[in-house]
Amino acid sequence: MMKPTAQDIAFYKALIFFNSLIPLAIILWDAAHGQVGVNPVEVFIRTFGVLTLLFVLITLCVTPLRKLLGWGFLIKYRRMLGLFAFFYGCLHLLTYIAFDRSWGFSSVVADVVKRPFIAVGMASFVLLIPLALTSTNKMMRRLGAKRWLALHKLVYAVAIGGVVHFWMIVKADVTWPLTFAVVAALLLGYRLLVWWRKRLA
Repeated sequence: MMKPTAQDIAFYKALIFFNSLIPLAIILWDAAHGQVGVNPVEVFIRTFGVLTLLFVLITLCVTPLRKLLGWGFLIKYRRMLGLFAFFYGCLHLLTYIAFDRSWGFSSVVADVVKRPFIAVGMASFVLLIPLALTSTNKMMRRLGAKRWLALHKLVYAVAIGGVVHFWMIVKADVTWPLTFAVVAALLLGYRLLVWWRKRLA
């Protein structure tokens, strides 16, 4: 596969950027036209939550695709995908705080204590924050490659926490949580296998 040029990279980054915003545009369009059902707040919260987890898993796909298929160019887009996971995580949290809790922060704290799935989701989001804050080249240089890589392994905990959070929310049909769980298990299992093979070597 030919190495992409700077123009190619810029084009694909723009393509990823605008395509990553399409789900937001669709749900805003539906909301503006009254097509989000009888409980729009729940629809917004669930949609942004699923998008957060989706982008976390897409980000985790980059390394296996690079190593198994030789698609080294994908590393150029991993940061943007990770930041979109954080972006939709922020929308998920803000929608919950603003519309479900009416900006009542004491109510949020009480909800975290009372409902385990909220606590799991909140913990997963908190782990996303240092990943987003250290996503720049400057922060990578400041931390050093070894510490930066160790810190960004938190994304594995984020993926597990996100799947558990999703699973705990769904009360009946667990098809989608199960699908996300299988994908996360495959992605994390691949990394575990690589680590184990290195240990054996």
